[in-house]
Amino acid sequence: MSEVTADLSGAKRRIIERLKRADTATAPELAAEFGLTDTAIRQHMETLEAAELVERVMAPSAGRGRPPVHWRLAPAASSLFADRHHELTVEIIESIRSALGEEALDRVVRTRAERQLATYRGVLDGASSMKDRVHRIAELRTAEGYLAEAVDGPDHVTLVEHHCPIRGAADSCAGLCSAELDLFQKALGPEVHVAREQHLLDGGQRCAYRVTLR
Repeated sequence: MSEVTADLSGAKRRIIERLKRADTATAPELAAEFGLTDTAIRQHMETLEAAELVERVMAPSAGRGRPPVHWRLAPAASSLFADRHHELTVEIIESIRSALGEEALDRVVRTRAERQLATYRGVLDGASSMKDRVHRIAELRTAEGYLAEAVDGPDHVTLVEHHCPIRGAADSCAGLCSAELDLFQKALGPEVHVAREQHLLDGGQRCAYRVTLR
């Protein structure tokens, strides 16, 4: 976290919230709204731009001269606003369980796993070795937020996941973890065996899967 992101009190926070409510705004517009000088606003904007929280948009000129510079929020600014998708996921899981029962929840988990399996098999298409397949899965899992790596051993490969982006959901629905173990096994093929060696939900520091040839 940058120093600017950690300290967004006062004018900078108000500017961020103002831009959240509008597509763009110019420095003079922001200065007039907040009762600040154009120079003060521009200093704030340059600081926020350096922190990659805002970005410039050049609007078409309505006449002669340079077109006005408009400012808008950069994608990184989304992290400054509340995000309840983890809580929402858990609420949906509990709602399915309450309204439709555990069996229905299991069907939802299986359907998700089937869709993942199709994607994983596409990524693994053409991989000629167990090592190559596990390394490709590690890259895919990292793209999904798991901060994964494949560690080669003398007769095996270990798929290590240092982060779990669905931890809250997994705490509420253990079937998600079981489905992932089954997903790896099916994606990697019947000629290998996948065994979970570490598990976050069992008190481990990470999740790790040992992959060996049968």
